[in-house]
Amino acid sequence: MMEGKCVLKYRRISPKKVAPLLDEIRGKSVAEALRMLKVLNKKSARFAMKAIKAAVASYRDKGGDLPEDKLFIKVAKVDRGPIWKRVRPMFRGMATLILKRTSHLTIEVAPREVE
Repeated sequence: MMEGKCVLKYRRISPKKVAPLLDEIRGKSVAEALRMLKVLNKKSARFAMKAIKAAVASYRDKGGDLPEDKLFIKVAKVDRGPIWKRVRPMFRGMATLILKRTSHLTIEVAPREVE
């Protein structure tokens, strides 16, 4: 079966913030997921929308011809990327570590199987 896949790597957002959003769209049709993400005012929603559109484009490049409402989101997951470490000065000459987390988003779209 033909699928489209997109992996967005090194996005500057914590995986903890992206995971609940991806849980919501997993299993939904592409058109419905894009509609949901369009109204959300979140950074993670913009990243997810970009990944879904890229996955649909990948599906079309492979020769798929189904419209977006016939495709569904088969895989929507987030993995932890590298953590950027920064030092911030604190009181009494001390320093504290600032962890800037990154994420890898994976989206796969596929046609719904009719049985």
